[in-house]
Amino acid sequence: MNKLMSQINEQLEAFKTNAEAYTEKGNKAAAARARKASLELTKLFKEFRKASIEDSKK
Repeated sequence: MNKLMSQINEQLEAFKTNAEAYTEKGNKAAAARARKASLELTKLFKEFRKASIEDSKK
């Protein structure tokens, strides 16, 4: 679970950095990186949900 949380935090930071670069500076490449990070976050959040459900059943 710790590894998963670390991955989520990394992707959140990447999303935040790139989204700010896009909105504040108009960097279109950063927008693409932010979209990629958001897709990865979706996957990680689903994994977290599964893991937390399994842990609560124990």
